[in-house]
Amino acid sequence: NTLGWKKLFDIVLGVAQGIDYLHQGCDMQILHFDIKPHNILLDENFNPKVSDFGLAKLYSVDDNIVSLTAARGTIGYIAPELVYKNLGGISYKADVYSFGMLVLEMVGRRKNLNAFANHTSQIYFPSWIYDRLDQGEDMELGDISDDEKVMIRKMIITAFWCIQLLPSDRPSMNKVLKMLESNVELLEMPPKPFHQLPLETSTDIHSCENSN
Repeated sequence: NTLGWKKLFDIVLGVAQGIDYLHQGCDMQILHFDIKPHNILLDENFNPKVSDFGLAKLYSVDDNIVSLTAARGTIGYIAPELVYKNLGGISYKADVYSFGMLVLEMVGRRKNLNAFANHTSQIYFPSWIYDRLDQGEDMELGDISDDEKVMIRKMIITAFWCIQLLPSDRPSMNKVLKMLESNVELLEMPPKPFHQLPLETSTDIHSCENSN
């Protein structure tokens, strides 16, 4: 059965709380580096839990920038700075990016990249939904109430901030929580953040997912 929007919003909020705890709630900073749908487990009450720490790394809480010998993550969720070194240093903002891509897939109830979409404009869902939201057009998410529209708008705008190209433009997970819990009218639409990794990089990233 399809989850209702309120339940979906609660799951997004719970995942954000979980990642924020990893980043700030322990003696060491835990960077997951593989936030994606398969690594979010739900209990019988649909409470989410971040799982699979196979690619995770521990760092001092004082480390704003961390070092990695190779990119790690999953295509579609991996932060661009893990591949393109000129975008800025690697930090907890990599998990923020992955969270944003996860949220957009949850809202769209589909993969962000769909080569078999009915229209060319819909192939890359984040770009399509950004344009619809920015222009005040119907997001084609079915019959939804006004309260549900508010929750959806919060999730989408927050996710767009999370997937900004430059890590410095993304919020912390603590700020993400505040955005999700704030008045939607106070949320500013971010610049259109989109960029797609060249296809030739995909093999490299997959090959190093499990190399560290």
